[in-house]
Amino acid sequence: MTICNRGVKKSHVAIAVAHIWADNSVIKQLCVHSLNVTPIKAELMAIRTSLIPAMEMDNIHDITVITDSITAARKILESKVNPLQNMFIPLAAAVKTFLSKDGRNKIHFWYCPSRAEWPKHKLVDDQVKATSCTHTFPSKESYLFSKKKECDNTLCEWQTHFANSLKKGHYFLNFKDEKEIVIKPTYAKGGS
Repeated sequence: MTICNRGVKKSHVAIAVAHIWADNSVIKQLCVHSLNVTPIKAELMAIRTSLIPAMEMDNIHDITVITDSITAARKILESKVNPLQNMFIPLAAAVKTFLSKDGRNKIHFWYCPSRAEWPKHKLVDDQVKATSCTHTFPSKESYLFSKKKECDNTLCEWQTHFANSLKKGHYFLNFKDEKEIVIKPTYAKGGS
């Protein structure tokens, strides 16, 4: 059994804690943190932190993940396109590998709200609340900010290259919005 929980502190640090249980005792405690993530990403981080090590253990065939966010658990196996897909795909691939490795392998997700104060879940919840983690870098130097900056630079370069292209107008059409403003190429939300 794995029990996981997460918390997002005022300093924008998300903390995910997971306990892996076997034979009525904790065999592994895991704690990870990340900067500037949404609560759903933090919950997914907690589920992933508990599930991946459990699936890698020998002679484990039946895993029960106890979480206070069944929404995040459902998104792991959701096939529709969503903005968090880059986080779900690797976890879904690991789940698929685990389930196809042996016909006895199963994964169950159980919902346990924090307010229920179930003793095993409360241990994890208390650890999340007690863990203090301060980020070493200012938020504008975080990994996520760096990735966004890199993406914005690439997008800007792409738009500049497209605007200066000799093929523009021959093989491409300028699309305009309802205010007659040319729509710039983009990759987000279906693109233009």
